Amino acid sequence: MKYKYKVNGLDCANCTQKLEDALNKKEEINDCVISFATGMMTFESNQEINDNELLYFMQSIEDEVTIDNLSTNKTHHHDECGCGHHHEHEHHHDECGHHHEHEHHHDECGCGQHHEHVEDHRELANSIKFNIVGLDCANCASKVEAEIKKQSYIEDAVVNFSTQKLMVKVKNDDSLMEKLQAVVDSVEEGVVLSKEDNQKKYSKPKLFDLKENMELVEGVIIFIGAHFFAGGFATFLYLFAYLLIGYKVILKAIKNIGRKDFLDENFLMCLATFGAIALGDYSEAIAVMLFYAIGEIFQGYAVNKTRSSISSLMDIKSEYATIVKDDQMIQVTPEEVQVGDTIVVKVGEKVPLDGKVIKGNSMLDTASLTGESVPRSVEVGDEVLSGVVNLNDVIYIEVTKPYADSTVSRIIDLVENSASKKAKIEKFITRFAKVYTPTVVGLAVLLLIVPMIILPNQNFYDWLYRACTFLVVSCPCALVISVPLGLYAGIGKASALGVLVKGGNYLELLKDIDTVVFDKTGTLTKGEFEVVEISDDYLLEIGAYGEYMSNHPIARSIVKAYNKEIDSTRIEDFKEIAGKGLSVVIDQKQYELGNEKYFHELGIEVSQPQSVGTIVHIACQKQYLGHIVVADVIKESTMPGIQDLKKAHVLNTVMLTGDHATVAHDIASKIGIDQVYSDLLPQNKVTQLEKLMGNDHVVAFVGDGINDAPVLARSDIGIAMGGVGSDVAIEAADVVLMSDDITSIAKAIQVSHYTNFILKENVTFTLLIKIGVLVLTLFGLTNMWMGVFADVGVTLIAICNSMRILYKKS
Repeated sequence: MKYKYKVNGLDCANCTQKLEDALNKKEEINDCVISFATGMMTFESNQEINDNELLYFMQSIEDEVTIDNLSTNKTHHHDECGCGHHHEHEHHHDECGHHHEHEHHHDECGCGQHHEHVEDHRELANSIKFNIVGLDCANCASKVEAEIKKQSYIEDAVVNFSTQKLMVKVKNDDSLMEKLQAVVDSVEEGVVLSKEDNQKKYSKPKLFDLKENMELVEGVIIFIGAHFFAGGFATFLYLFAYLLIGYKVILKAIKNIGRKDFLDENFLMCLATFGAIALGDYSEAIAVMLFYAIGEIFQGYAVNKTRSSISSLMDIKSEYATIVKDDQMIQVTPEEVQVGDTIVVKVGEKVPLDGKVIKGNSMLDTASLTGESVPRSVEVGDEVLSGVVNLNDVIYIEVTKPYADSTVSRIIDLVENSASKKAKIEKFITRFAKVYTPTVVGLAVLLLIVPMIILPNQNFYDWLYRACTFLVVSCPCALVISVPLGLYAGIGKASALGVLVKGGNYLELLKDIDTVVFDKTGTLTKGEFEVVEISDDYLLEIGAYGEYMSNHPIARSIVKAYNKEIDSTRIEDFKEIAGKGLSVVIDQKQYELGNEKYFHELGIEVSQPQSVGTIVHIACQKQYLGHIVVADVIKESTMPGIQDLKKAHVLNTVMLTGDHATVAHDIASKIGIDQVYSDLLPQNKVTQLEKLMGNDHVVAFVGDGINDAPVLARSDIGIAMGGVGSDVAIEAADVVLMSDDITSIAKAIQVSHYTNFILKENVTFTLLIKIGVLVLTLFGLTNMWMGVFADVGVTLIAICNSMRILYKKS
């Protein structure tokens, strides 16, 4: 089973890596990945995971973390219902295809009585909704619901145990939250209410919270006051100020020592400042700890600012859907909407689920989904994707996909899981960080001991101070934090341009592409045929009547070009000859329509058209009349897309198609493709791609159909068309173009180049500063202040530098 959690309280990239490593060592957990940038954790397990046990283990590594289970296979553990007994739920379903209420049977809930709870799944119109977390059994949920209903200010209430939602209709909602929490506490301890906000807002990260940092402020005041005193009282004030400013760091260091995992910034900061105190330099120890604390505050602010900026780019999910039932409009979560339900989307609202417009017409802002700035019009019958914003009129939509399969859900899932596919630079930094810290700590020890042995008349305290500065510089946080944060910023930037990149490794590889291979139909062309040449105008009517009974795309295009009502009584004796053409009687005359091969078999000579395309020859009573030429329509974005790839230094563009050589080469010459391979079956495309991948070329394949899936999977980078593309193609691809516009490929390559430039800049800058400070420290030319700057200061600069990716103009 796949498990997915939101991990809260991650404030250090290096600690996040330690947590991930520890979880991967557990037997029941496989392929655990924790994204520091998003706080998302995913792993696989063949056992059922108990959330409480998982949290206990994680807090043994990082005691401030909490987790929220987001897994679709999440189960409820019904335990400790105030009585220590285990409660099992039996779900009774009538196999008639209808929805029935579930009865939950609970034995011995502390009283020896048998309890029966029928869970209420109804929606309360115009209700206030809350999340209700901590309920262990449905019977307890029933008790909470009953107690809430007794309150004088409550009109009606529903507790949905399965979805952990509380809905209330109130007479007066003054201080409702506090009142309800008090009621819940009286029934079940440890059950927490939180307001469910229908509109997801990203609160601005707060730089400094006075309440959270009161000890720091008090410590600074005492530190300043200590300067006005002397002797033992001054020493006491200095030490008290040091403890107030650095107690959190000291406590973390002590816990880490207990876990035998102490080579982190907390232990090293303590060791360094203890050294300064041992030297009698109280001001230095306090100032270093203060500088570190302030740096951590700024670093936390910068990380949260980056996360907020990236998250806002992905703010495409509507928190509610308004369904129409029995002439009533009811707000529910998108997950509760069923296929076939009708939803209404008002002006300014996001479309919550994929569907088809059944009433109304409007303009849709698709920028958040595809990166396109021009609104798109929709009317009855048009398909609508979730995540777009309705601009100017109310529309009614029939839902065609459940939320789990919707465009929005798929996009969010792809981006959140992108951290699981690590780039080469990220893997390198992870390995480097594990070696860097113990190496520098070892050098610090040698710096303290070796000079005292080999050099005469050395001052022990001087070398102790230098060793302590070494310790301050030894934390690899700037390296560990900037790379994943930068990669995720790049993925977020690409998504804002309508390009979904499924992992940091693919984002890194995009910059190296030198060959782009295209499928033709649906990728470079619309897959829609149109008439491009008629030898005589009157033949269009004959062609339309002749092809009227056929469902072939070419036949439909001829009927569409005629654009007049067809009198089917004029048509008789229609016969289709597979792969050749057709025979039909129109107005009592025998007509033949088909390709050149068919006409040669009939012994009829044909003329050749000027245009390139699929030729439909027409004859009446064995006499040749002329031809109609039908061709696939080239997309408007195709030629600009090919030109943009050339500007992005892609050396070779290739088209693979099953079309005849004449048609393929004609399209290629029009759009500027370098190489063409025609008359290919799907399996031949893979063979041809493998030939192109030789000689160390990095090859991307762009396609949209089910038959493109093997080629997408085999290429170095598979790029699928997200709008018209099949689910199989999108699943097999590494990159998805949500706008079906190949100009997006060049934009993605530019984002890749810029992201990799920023990452290398961060790594180079960080290493130069750290190595520079270490070398200067060796010669006694630095102090601990510079050491702290080489840790938290450089980290802050690296984070801010990564933010540039989000604001880079495309």
